[in-house]
Amino acid sequence: MSLVLASKSVARRAVLQGAGVAFDIAGSGVDEDAAKAALLADGAGPRGVAEALAEMKALAVSRARPDLVIGADQTLEFEGRLYDKVEGLADARARLKTLRGKPHRLHSAVAAARGGAVIWRETVSATLTMRDFSDGFLEDYLAAEGEAALGSVGCYRLEAVGAQLFAAIEGDYFTILGLPLMGLLDLLRRERVLAA
Repeated sequence: MSLVLASKSVARRAVLQGAGVAFDIAGSGVDEDAAKAALLADGAGPRGVAEALAEMKALAVSRARPDLVIGADQTLEFEGRLYDKVEGLADARARLKTLRGKPHRLHSAVAAARGGAVIWRETVSATLTMRDFSDGFLEDYLAAEGEAALGSVGCYRLEAVGAQLFAAIEGDYFTILGLPLMGLLDLLRRERVLAA
């Protein structure tokens, strides 16, 4: 059976490739901003938004293809509020100052669909506590990361110099990258996408 990843995320692609999983990529066509606004208006929290968007992406692609389709989404929750990606480095600076010295949660949801129906889903959360870094460190960090800091909602890449922003991390590395992998690999073995 073929596997399709309904995601544009470079990090998710890298996770699957690193795990030796063969897959195709297909854009879902889901208007994430509109869907997120509707979900929030209906009272969904940050975790629920991630779950719904992962399912929407998987379903959208699975309606047009016979393959097993994986959709994924990740949200950042800080003090009960959902945060979106920032527009520029000035916004990244403000975001990192907001998160500095405090914990936030990443909710990573993954859903598998076939024939227009979700057959499996999992959501895993991680808690990351930023250290109380200096303004000087923040400026050096942003100079080193540049536009790469804009690629994640938290303005960091844990797999790069962004690791230095943190005092403590509770959770799975793959969850932080946006694709909870262990449960997904189990599913792929059950579905005979991977050897058992």
